[in-house]
Amino acid sequence: MSLFIPKFDQTVIVRDAEAEVVGRTPTAVKLLADSSATGGALSTQRVTLTAGADGARPHWHDNSAEMFFVLDGAAELLSGEDVVIAERGDLVIVPPGRPHAFAAVPGTDADLLIVITPGVERFEYFRHLQRVALGEVTPESLLEVQELYDNHFLRSEPWERRNRRGA
Repeated sequence: MSLFIPKFDQTVIVRDAEAEVVGRTPTAVKLLADSSATGGALSTQRVTLTAGADGARPHWHDNSAEMFFVLDGAAELLSGEDVVIAERGDLVIVPPGRPHAFAAVPGTDADLLIVITPGVERFEYFRHLQRVALGEVTPESLLEVQELYDNHFLRSEPWERRNRRGA
């Protein structure tokens, strides 16, 4: 096991009113701290989903773990082959290489704090997602930046079954 020591020497303070928000209802992402601000220690954002909204389709990260803390509401989370429900106050940590996805539980909003560690520059990834949503770039353009953002997409039968169940 190797020890990663982040390289930064200033306290990181992100004021709520100053944080950039990308997206809008049903999925809004508040960009809190990127890897460059934390010396590579972590990247973090707050994701707010309206009832049943998708947060992220199935994917994995080769080099980072991802933590989901449910601030309010309830979320469905894919972790490997399992789909779990996490409610207010619950914490789920997905190890590197493990497929995962998340969405608000149908009929319930979800407010999530998400932390990726070690950090990856992710803010531009979320801006790219917004450009996809606005039709400025194609959804296929995400395939071109998978390596850059360590965000690799895949199909997940357990996640698809969950979507059919909720339809």
